[in-house]
Amino acid sequence: MIPDYLETRQLEAFVAVVSIGSMTGAAKALGKSQPVVTRLIQDLEKELGFTVLHRNGPRIAPTEQGITFFAQAELFLSGLRTISERARSIRAATPRPIEIASIPALSASLLPLALSNLAPELFPQHIHLQSTSAENVVQAVVARSADVGMASLPLDNPGVDVHWIGEAPCVAVVADSDPLAAKSVIAAEDLLARRLIMSANPFRLRMRIDEALQSHGITPAAIIDSNATYVSLALARAGVGVALVESATIAGLPIVGVRVIPLAFRVPFYWGVITASGRPMAQAIGGLIDAIEKSARVIPGFVKHEPATIPN
Repeated sequence: MIPDYLETRQLEAFVAVVSIGSMTGAAKALGKSQPVVTRLIQDLEKELGFTVLHRNGPRIAPTEQGITFFAQAELFLSGLRTISERARSIRAATPRPIEIASIPALSASLLPLALSNLAPELFPQHIHLQSTSAENVVQAVVARSADVGMASLPLDNPGVDVHWIGEAPCVAVVADSDPLAAKSVIAAEDLLARRLIMSANPFRLRMRIDEALQSHGITPAAIIDSNATYVSLALARAGVGVALVESATIAGLPIVGVRVIPLAFRVPFYWGVITASGRPMAQAIGGLIDAIEKSARVIPGFVKHEPATIPN
């Protein structure tokens, strides 16, 4: 049976091995001998009851279960580092950092704009920004290892307070050389027989895109699943397909070599700004939430929704 509490040193060794790619490199980074790191991994696998690493001589790769477990272990260790830094700040009587967790689409676009709009007197000495999946954003806020989070919808967790919901339209992105680049609007029928680049998570934005295509009778000729908008943009720039993406990322990143074209049919992208339920909110956090909203207004078609009207 898996114990209630796992050994932190085992988790640290596992994360180091997966991140660096070798026992030798992980041992060097941790300041331990290779046999010690090997034993820590073996002890971890014994306690978990499943194998986390494939071993083929010097080559090491995480198993499928190891990949899933890695995300949780990394999140846990990040939380521990946050606690340690806060303890040091308390001892030194210095202002503690602001901890922000956000999905990549927004951490690469809205957050830089929001921080640039934050009043100087509210700007902390230290900011931690964690760019991760929506599920991990919510977990970080609930665990209070993040002061504020931005996660895509659906969002339904009693452990968080939703301050407001943002909506932005999805758009098509194609290479400058693509035949569709001459169009001012992309209709559903324009996507027939085209390879589409879309969000990989089937329960969030991808679900809305699939529903919109199905309602217009469009079956993609081929699909490339991408877990980040900026990756989808790079794929579109390379001319390998038509990217259907949210427009928030585009508002904050320089886009060259592609054409961003509105869709003739509606595919909304929703995200929520969240904090932990029942947690007093520092002035700097409130200022940051206001700055995020101000920055979001540069997105064409942005709409702010109140939490009570969270879209399905």
